[in-house]
Amino acid sequence: MDDKDAASRYRANLQGEVDGASLYRALAEAEKDPHLSEVYRRLSAVEEAHAEFWRKQLGQVGANVGRLQPGWRTRMLAWLARRLGPQFVLPTISDFERRDSRQYDKQKEAVAGGLHMAERSHNRVVQAVVDSLPGGVSGGALARLEGRHRMGGNALRAAVLGANDGLVSNLSLVMGVAGAAADSRAILLTGLAGLVAGACSMAMGEWLSVTSSRELNQRQIDIEADELARMPDEEKEEMVLIYQAKGLGEAEARELADRLMANKETALDTLVREELGIDPAELGGSPWTAAASSFGLFAAGAIFPVAPFFWLSGVPALLASLAASGLALVLIGGGTSLFTGRGLMISALRQLLIGFAAAAVTYGIGHLVGVSIGG
Repeated sequence: MDDKDAASRYRANLQGEVDGASLYRALAEAEKDPHLSEVYRRLSAVEEAHAEFWRKQLGQVGANVGRLQPGWRTRMLAWLARRLGPQFVLPTISDFERRDSRQYDKQKEAVAGGLHMAERSHNRVVQAVVDSLPGGVSGGALARLEGRHRMGGNALRAAVLGANDGLVSNLSLVMGVAGAAADSRAILLTGLAGLVAGACSMAMGEWLSVTSSRELNQRQIDIEADELARMPDEEKEEMVLIYQAKGLGEAEARELADRLMANKETALDTLVREELGIDPAELGGSPWTAAASSFGLFAAGAIFPVAPFFWLSGVPALLASLAASGLALVLIGGGTSLFTGRGLMISALRQLLIGFAAAAVTYGIGHLVGVSIGG
């Protein structure tokens, strides 16, 4: 590999480390828990050391690199962390760390410098923090939105996809009615009806989903409490096995189990968390908060196709609806790139094409139906 190729690779690695250092620094500043804040500061310091390593590599091949700035994705995630809390973006960061944990395995310079092991360590640390978060993330309502979109408890992903559902479904509905040559007032009423109906459906679905989850979790807790009351010795042995599985020796695990079993409430709380994986304080979150958040996100996306019909009519309203929806689709596509890691333009263009393709299909169907009914 010549120096030009090596310099390009070193520069990409350097940018990645600059991004990582900046992001962990932002998490440390936003984190209220001093222990977690210190973890993020240490991770940032390691990323800065890695950045210096790649600067030296660039110097050795004669490449001059100025002071690099964090990329747009890093700046956006840092902005979200400062305003919504580190837990809101942490699952996305964990996804990136998992994906990048082996990026240095085949780079001899990184292996020689021990960077490949450090990256894997970062992945384990971040994943451990994510796993320890109650409810998966702060802003638990968002993390529970769109039950079919729950992927790693990522609130950011759920929020973006929730708004996308409202936008694409109502755009398709509005275009279908417009294709049938309905007047602007009918399109407006249909769009508003679609917005309310869709948002209510999503909210009700979320309410039922979270309520059912809470009831199931409570049932499991009640069963565990009954077993603890009737068979304390067996439950104690389960606790010993749990802590042995976590790496404690038998004597240490038994001593810890003895201390916990001395208080029945503490023992139950521990068994529920460790054996069932349930946070008894949350039970899966508030169904009302989840429903309200789902309603709001769906409605936020669904309003774009219908809003122009409040002020315009005919072809101008239709074009304005497409323009507003297109802008929203581009923004949502950009939002998805935050957690997929794909390029901004590719994600935005893909989202725009998919949304407009759905609108074109329903417009065509509406036109055919309208012509058929019209005789």
